[in-house]
Amino acid sequence: MYKKSEVELVANEYFKNELAASVWVSKYALKTDEDNFIELSPDDTIVRLTKEIVRIENNYRNPTDYDTVYNLLKGYNKFVLGGSCLFGIGNNLTYSTLGNCFTLPPVTDSYGGIMKADQEQVQLMKRRGGVGFDISLIRPKDSKVSNAASTSTGILPFMERFSNSTREVAQEGRRGALILTISINHPEIERFILAKDDLTKITGANISVRITDKFMKAVEEDKEFPLSFSITSTGFVHGSIRMVRAKELWNKLIHQSWKNAEPGLLFWDRIIEESPADCYPGFITAGVNPCSELPLCAYDSCRLSAMNLYAYVVNPFTPKAKFDFESFSRDVSLAQRIMDDIVDLEHEKIHRIIDKILSDPEPKETKSIELNLWNEIHDKLMIGRRTGLGLMGLADAGAALGLRYGDDKFISFATEVVKTQALYSYMSSIDLAEDRGAFILFDSFKEKNNPFIKRILANLSMEYLKKYDKVGRRNIANLTIAPTGTISILAGVSNGIEPVYALQYTRNRKVSADNPNKKFQDKQGDWWEEYEIHHPKFKSWMLVTGTPGLALIGDFSKNNKYVDTFSLTYNGETVNNPTFEEAKKLSPYNKSTAYEIDNLAKVRMQGAVQVWIDHGISVTYNLPKTATEQDVNDLYLQAWKSGCKGITVYRDGCRQGVLTTRLSHKPGNFSQYDAVKRPKDLICDIYNIMAKGKSWKIFVGLLDNIPYEIFAIEGDGKITLEQGILRKVHRGRYDLLTTSEDVIVENITELMSYEEEALTRTISWALRHGAKLEFGVDQLNKSKGDITSFSKAIARTLKRYTNYGYGNLGGDNCPNCNNILISEGGCLQCTQCGFSKCE
Repeated sequence: MYKKSEVELVANEYFKNELAASVWVSKYALKTDEDNFIELSPDDTIVRLTKEIVRIENNYRNPTDYDTVYNLLKGYNKFVLGGSCLFGIGNNLTYSTLGNCFTLPPVTDSYGGIMKADQEQVQLMKRRGGVGFDISLIRPKDSKVSNAASTSTGILPFMERFSNSTREVAQEGRRGALILTISINHPEIERFILAKDDLTKITGANISVRITDKFMKAVEEDKEFPLSFSITSTGFVHGSIRMVRAKELWNKLIHQSWKNAEPGLLFWDRIIEESPADCYPGFITAGVNPCSELPLCAYDSCRLSAMNLYAYVVNPFTPKAKFDFESFSRDVSLAQRIMDDIVDLEHEKIHRIIDKILSDPEPKETKSIELNLWNEIHDKLMIGRRTGLGLMGLADAGAALGLRYGDDKFISFATEVVKTQALYSYMSSIDLAEDRGAFILFDSFKEKNNPFIKRILANLSMEYLKKYDKVGRRNIANLTIAPTGTISILAGVSNGIEPVYALQYTRNRKVSADNPNKKFQDKQGDWWEEYEIHHPKFKSWMLVTGTPGLALIGDFSKNNKYVDTFSLTYNGETVNNPTFEEAKKLSPYNKSTAYEIDNLAKVRMQGAVQVWIDHGISVTYNLPKTATEQDVNDLYLQAWKSGCKGITVYRDGCRQGVLTTRLSHKPGNFSQYDAVKRPKDLICDIYNIMAKGKSWKIFVGLLDNIPYEIFAIEGDGKITLEQGILRKVHRGRYDLLTTSEDVIVENITELMSYEEEALTRTISWALRHGAKLEFGVDQLNKSKGDITSFSKAIARTLKRYTNYGYGNLGGDNCPNCNNILISEGGCLQCTQCGFSKCE
């Protein structure tokens, strides 16, 4: 056993990157608790993985040897397994799966089907799995039902149910991740599109719309489009059809994506048409995973990995730079082999989970759904042997070759690399079939017309075509481009096919109280300094192009110059003692970061690359705050026309609350904020809360759907309003006005005790100035004395508006360090500590 301080020291020396070391220590190093580690070095993890992979290799003929596997994995450089694999392979301390992504069947239209889906999703999430399922089969609001309710409540209450269940799940610090999808022709599509207009609702799920080519053509031609739904029950079919203007529905979708970054789009016809797995019975695509890069059939799963493209650039950032396609091709073949080995390792993991379920001291009927779930997943795993070989570091590889992200030469390079990866992955799968056998359902006749398979076969040699006809291939589908999140931090490269998000970040470091560089003090009394860090490969560029001996490049000094005296020479231009902006402008990363690139060029690249990916691609289009709805419209149309399978946009600041503006951040002081002035009237939510035997009526005033103030009175149970309007009247008094019922509560503050009024005014003051709700809830729950029932009622109410596990309301703050999360590759990621919401 090793102490955390020992492990951190070794990890920092290994990675020579504080963030990478922190990620490995917190997420992937084996430990029994937070200060007792089984693994001392990041290399111990590589050894653990290698031993397990070689153990599986030895079950087959022509096994790969230990050194070959170790050399591909070592240093987290050329090939890095996905987070669940890094954590789970060879780890018997937990009952976790190696699968990153799972898809459940579409939710059937009954309470039994809804409850079954709810239980199945949490059973997967507690084993580290992200989950996706479709809700298009749930009947629309006000449809007739054969139970006491008489009519259906529609999709929204069940979306909230699934979301709340997701938020409750946490496994080894990994939060539940969920995506809900619906067909564009569902009668409640407009309600679905607007479902997250209130950012306090459905906070535990991503949402996306399944778009058809028929709908897109109706948008282009400005035609009407049918919304329809049918229910088959005991042989009787109820039809529901109404016509809408396709363009009007499209504009609502565009507006919400521009405003709130959701819903995303899934081009469903293309997903189905291009999927090799969809050629086989039982493997028809049922949904996607939370970041949408993996269309999967019901109960299927996938394990992820990534080739680091930067590692294959020879002489990076020099005129002699070139991409080593020969080494890359060879390593892709081995990587695909390793991914097939991991299918067998997952087989063992699932059997271990099943054995645990069987041994649990619960009644059979209690654990039957969980047991059946894992049996279904195991069957799909072993029948299809699906793999998720991906890539990362594309932006850095391009920069190292002197290519600007998104231009024509860059797109050509990206396409050629991904094509090479696809061909050698499929050739490796054919070789594996020769030694180990094809996946059970393989039938060349069934997939002969699949567009993706036809492209692969058209580029294979005659030798491999003959072998394919004779033995088939080992895996039903091989490739994806997933968010690489924390594993790209370990490798020190850009995420997936994304551009570099930023070349410079601010990080915090704990310092002593007498340190002259201390910047601020936290609530525990600890002092912190702020310092700038640079994207690792930007520093590599400076080392290559700078003055000889430039080994200490790091922070900027107070005058924004580099601490070291040096010059940079690149493409015949020299800059002496550059500022960061001068260095960036000179570099191949100039105008190539997330908010600088041409997004229309990026979406064309996504379409060009998608041609060689049998699953999908996770990409986020980061737009500046000034982006218009027309910009989103143009991007979405281009995505459809370019052959993309899906798209998500994130406009800067669109998910953040607008209540506060930072005023100052001085050494020794807390950050201070200015509150938006209270309007005369505020929409308010109203709750009946029981606490310590007393009943309370709680009024939460909302500004832009975010709590702005709170008041309460002791209730008698007669007021049953759900929403009203809080009107501020003279002398600081507040009235409740409502049109939903004939009830008016006048002068709320006069109905409160002095202590209650003082407490709610203080809490309202904190809300208006951007205080973090989780902290307020925790403090209220610690209160003692005569007012405890009141404070507990307030705490329970405010907790409804928190995003427990994800930070503040907008979902934009890291739960570990409160740093702003960035949107990259379909998931939210922290540049401070490496936290990732859905990776």
